[in-house]
Amino acid sequence: MIPKFTIDKIIDAARVEDVIGDFITLKKRGANLLGLCPFHGEKSPSFTVSPAKGIYKCFGCGKSGTAVNFIMDLESLSYPEALRYLANKYGIEVVEKEVTSEEKAQQNEKESLYIVMQYAQKYYTDLLMNDDMGRSIGLGYFKERGFTQDIIDKFQLGYSSEERRKFSETAVKNGYRPEYLVKTGMSILSNNHVEGTPITEKDIFDRYTGRVMFPIHNISGKVIGFGGRILITDKKQAKYINSPQTDIYDKSKTLYGLFQAKKAIIQDDNCYLVEGYTDVTSMHQSGIENVVASSGTSLTVEQIKLIHRFTKNITILYDGDVAGIKASFRGIDLILEEGMNVRVLLFPDGDDPDSYSKKVTNEEFKEFIKTNSKDFISFKTSLLYKEVEHDPIKRAELIKDIVESIAVIPDAINRSVYVKECSKIMDISEQILQIEINKLIRKKTGKQTASNKNFDSNQGSNNTGYPDEMPIEAYLEEEKAVDPILDGEEKELLRMMMQYGNVLVEVEAEDTDNTTQSFQLTVCEFVIFELWRDNLQFINPVYQMVLDEFHHELEHGNIPTMHTFTHHQNPAVSSMAIDIDSNSDIVSYKWEKFGVNVPQEIHLIKKGIEHQLFSLKEKRLNQILKEAKELLKVADPFENVNAYEFVIMLESQKKRVNKILGRTVIK
Repeated sequence: MIPKFTIDKIIDAARVEDVIGDFITLKKRGANLLGLCPFHGEKSPSFTVSPAKGIYKCFGCGKSGTAVNFIMDLESLSYPEALRYLANKYGIEVVEKEVTSEEKAQQNEKESLYIVMQYAQKYYTDLLMNDDMGRSIGLGYFKERGFTQDIIDKFQLGYSSEERRKFSETAVKNGYRPEYLVKTGMSILSNNHVEGTPITEKDIFDRYTGRVMFPIHNISGKVIGFGGRILITDKKQAKYINSPQTDIYDKSKTLYGLFQAKKAIIQDDNCYLVEGYTDVTSMHQSGIENVVASSGTSLTVEQIKLIHRFTKNITILYDGDVAGIKASFRGIDLILEEGMNVRVLLFPDGDDPDSYSKKVTNEEFKEFIKTNSKDFISFKTSLLYKEVEHDPIKRAELIKDIVESIAVIPDAINRSVYVKECSKIMDISEQILQIEINKLIRKKTGKQTASNKNFDSNQGSNNTGYPDEMPIEAYLEEEKAVDPILDGEEKELLRMMMQYGNVLVEVEAEDTDNTTQSFQLTVCEFVIFELWRDNLQFINPVYQMVLDEFHHELEHGNIPTMHTFTHHQNPAVSSMAIDIDSNSDIVSYKWEKFGVNVPQEIHLIKKGIEHQLFSLKEKRLNQILKEAKELLKVADPFENVNAYEFVIMLESQKKRVNKILGRTVIK
């Protein structure tokens, strides 16, 4: 376990804008920062980060939290794992106390898979640099391809031995469980293994043999997979072997080189997309670092969204293979549909980024890329129009194809610009193109509307406003049907306690001699005493949990603040507190320029807290009183004397509350 003082040190060091800025592009918007939410697909930014408060909130999907919550949700980590991640980022040493055997047995399996992959990377890199065969074959290959030692170190490249069981045997000897070697895809389970029996060292063999190894990292830098390239010409073997789908590696959601490229992508506001591992490494060696690879797979929506976190501009680099270019057009339409700008660059025949970078100097390579890229729609039109220029039927098909690409672009101005460009190239009126585009947009909109209706009808009565995956649901399931006005008053009272809990207010009370005395209480103490006095609790279980914590901390001489709850370990509590903090109104100082004196809430806190508290008490007492009277209608008056006394007591409490509120009850 991580000691409390270390947790506090990590939380104090973790700047929310710094942590989130590693994953998405944030732009200044007043006192806050704004970006595209990484938790749901959006084209207009609604993800807000408040550096002053140390929190974030997406006003699109409702996700909110602190730096720790962000890492937990984005990387699917537990609370301790997220703390270790941040500790590593900020160079904080984590000395954990000894865990019990039971705690060891409960360790997260996913974390075990990451540990196996980290070992594999170090094993292959060590083999490349320190083994005679590794240096001769593996390192020799990289040096022959012009790889510098800096690039080898940067991408943690390695080499796998030609011995079929070498890695698996070594890993098991070093304490790594065979079942995890199989689950990571690093070892293959032999056909001799009897299903249902424990996997042993004899049951597994290596997936990679005699190959140079390219580790694949996730966005936070953890190794999640490998690509292995064969070093001999053998038509019976695949040139590349990639990791299979595992619990930590999904190739459709991964881009090779993104971890190394993300800062450069933000800085240059552009991402170069290439095909293979060596294309990425060669461009880094040429001084171009904002580059990623789809690793030979068709581009997916998830991969596009990954890039969109950092920039809305993509430049795709092609190797001159026209057939391959045409095959990729569908993926590019997905990029346009995401609201991104796409440019295309075509290398001379027979060249790809890797080979071309070796024919020219670094400066010439950069200049070629800078001056030869074209916007995708114009590129596609020019490339294909030459083939169909004199065939009316094929020309009509091409026009429809181009129109479909333009129609997916969400921005109307961009669509209009492309319509003008294509009209000139294909010699067809803008009006006709626009009519066809509008047809496609209306058709798509109609389908989405029908889909949304079906979706809504299947949702039942879940209107909590929280995404399905929010942990807070566990608490909301316990919640009864709550009057929204009552719920709002409970929430508002908590807000005042969080913001002004340590403020002293003057309170009057009668002593044992019925003499009125004045004394001071903090806002927290006043609220908790008044609720205790009438034996009232909050209906909302999350709010009551916060109230209980206020009570607990006060007993130990502490007064919790807004920060206590926005950074709370319980996601239900932190989510609620962040929601309160995000929606707190602040009076602008600019009113003073117009001679308008707007009183600050803190100056009227006693009056405000009394009104809020007793207004809530009145509604709760009315609710309890109503329920009690309903029960009395069917109760035996002789057997339920206590019930009648309870109602009388409630009536007395109600009179007191109304008197304080200045209300007269007319019977």
